[in-house]
Amino acid sequence: MLRASVDLGTNTCLLLVAEWDEVKGEVKKIVFDTTSIVRLGERVDVTKLLSEVAIERTLKTLKAYADKLRSFALDPGKAICVATSQARDAENGAEFFTRVEKETGLKFEILSGKDEAHYTFLGGILPGMQTSKTAVIDIGGGSTEFMAESGGLSLDMGSVRFTERYFKTKPGMPISDQQFWDCQEAVDQMLEKVKTWRNRLPNDTQLLAVAGTATTLAAYHLSLVRYDASLIDQVVLTRGDLHRMVEELKWRTAEERRQLPGMEQGREDVILAGTLILWRSMELLGFQNCRVSSRGLRFGVLNMA
Repeated sequence: MLRASVDLGTNTCLLLVAEWDEVKGEVKKIVFDTTSIVRLGERVDVTKLLSEVAIERTLKTLKAYADKLRSFALDPGKAICVATSQARDAENGAEFFTRVEKETGLKFEILSGKDEAHYTFLGGILPGMQTSKTAVIDIGGGSTEFMAESGGLSLDMGSVRFTERYFKTKPGMPISDQQFWDCQEAVDQMLEKVKTWRNRLPNDTQLLAVAGTATTLAAYHLSLVRYDASLIDQVVLTRGDLHRMVEELKWRTAEERRQLPGMEQGREDVILAGTLILWRSMELLGFQNCRVSSRGLRFGVLNMA
């Protein structure tokens, strides 16, 4: 039986079509899996509105996704479609999703931060991992979720949100040292809210990083020419790896980052903020390393059907 999901975030929009095992309640085979950078949440942190340019950009992708679902003989209206941080923040979010349903047939549910963390945890776990000894971090464009089997939390701290707040630069210019330190201080302050959650977890808990920041860093770490999920799922990054990546990224312009191996096109301007969030999370929460998963929310929400 085929099931499909669409995960619409602040920065990306993902479509998954998979064979679903009804007995085990899990994905049996990935049929189609794709990601598009739409930046729907562009400037939402400031304006609290989805811009017309971002709306049109996203609608174009969603119309293509609806057509792809029909090519698999699937009804777009029955796909499990979820939206996250930008939809929670935008005052015109409801109006946008009404238009989406009218023009594409896709029906979206806006997840709370708690539900987003829950389904990300369910979807991110890789085969063979023990859920009781795993904690998931999902660095999105507008928020970051921390989740373990015992529960979790969501913070309004993401790669797009913090890039727009702290890393504004003129085209062709790198960020300044002061901008970097201001952003790091803000990340560290946000992470104070996570320490109680971390203290409840076993010391040997394995951190698992999902979503675009993590998979891009894994591809960069491997110098991948072409994205390969099977290789991404084997990557383990140490705190030293993340610190080195932060140092390598912060002195480069967005254009220079775009040329780095494994860099997902369209993510070069926000990758530094995402990397900083992951590195500081590992440092302040006492994780020596993190494994990377190419899976995540789009897999977890298939359980909602």
